[in-house]
Amino acid sequence: MLSPSLAQEIAGDTSAVIGFNVLITDAEGMVIGSGDSSRVGTFHEASVEVVRTKEPATHNTSQAQSLRGVRPGITLPLVTDGRAVGTVGITGTPAQVGRFGLLVKRQTEILIRESVMLRSRLLAERAAEKLLTDIAAYDPLVVEGDLLVFRAADLGFDLRLRRVAVAFEVTVPDSGARRGARARDVALVRSELLRTVRDVFADPQDIVAGTAPGWIGVLHRLPARAPADAPAADCRRVTDVIAAQDGLTARAGIGEPATSVGALHDSYQDACDALRLGARVDGGSTVHAIGDLRVHQLLAAVSQSARNRLLDLTAARLREQPDWPVLRDTITAWCESGFNLVRASTALHIHRNTVVYRMNKIEQLTGRPLREHRTAMALYLACLADRLGGPDR
Repeated sequence: MLSPSLAQEIAGDTSAVIGFNVLITDAEGMVIGSGDSSRVGTFHEASVEVVRTKEPATHNTSQAQSLRGVRPGITLPLVTDGRAVGTVGITGTPAQVGRFGLLVKRQTEILIRESVMLRSRLLAERAAEKLLTDIAAYDPLVVEGDLLVFRAADLGFDLRLRRVAVAFEVTVPDSGARRGARARDVALVRSELLRTVRDVFADPQDIVAGTAPGWIGVLHRLPARAPADAPAADCRRVTDVIAAQDGLTARAGIGEPATSVGALHDSYQDACDALRLGARVDGGSTVHAIGDLRVHQLLAAVSQSARNRLLDLTAARLREQPDWPVLRDTITAWCESGFNLVRASTALHIHRNTVVYRMNKIEQLTGRPLREHRTAMALYLACLADRLGGPDR
């Protein structure tokens, strides 16, 4: 509980403040910190009895001479959770140093407790990180799902609850003006972003952990009847906070609800796919739900050559037009609006007559009626393939 590095830091700083040498031992009486570094690693015999009784002891010159490694002064027990974990001693005449004894003891005990809490928090974070990483890489042929359920239970998490996976990605522009700040940005991703995400996803059952540099994963507990994209608003809160940092950008991907280890694995993979595909399909948005990108996900799984063939055979003449992006958006809006002229014009923010004009142009170039659903769907898939761009990464 009392590490030598912490003990030496406390002893050195306290000695400098009070003007008397402060010495800290472990529970066996070995000196692990001292303002006089030559005493580190020596045995302090008086500490053994102080640890046993949990009572302070003073030693004048003659008393100190009869004890191994002891000088005149005062020795007090360091107690945490009712157990003596070591001692703190102050060298000097008891009358001189006695007034500092209780203050130094209490301050040292406070620092020990803070150190233990920090260490426990770090261990919990690493355990959560390992758990989330193992779920992301889960293979039922390699690891039994029940083992991960038991491990999660040891950490206080019930993987049988309804959850949805969320993946955050934070990027730092790699420009000359920013290179000097990259170390600070990496630290911010690991500390401030984690804290921000935990502040937003604050349910005791939410599992939040870093999965890679610049990446944060969340297994968010969903209320019983909450929709899959319920975390979208919370995700936007996180991305907005990160975007407020100089030069940083953040995006989030949301998977599907899950109640088992295998389904959580799929949900997390879906969240990562949503991030990857969302950036290519809708770069203006910071939050992407896989439920809105299922067709894109399916197309991305098809080879690039197959996507190119679909484009060449279905939309070659359209792609030659200077207004191809406008025509592509029109086809997409027409299909996603349920082949309804009013809804399509609303989605495009243009007059219905303009939609009709564009649709007529598309039909003339392709020689196929857009009101025939098979034709429209083939063109729709070609438009999505075009939006996906080059080879899948």
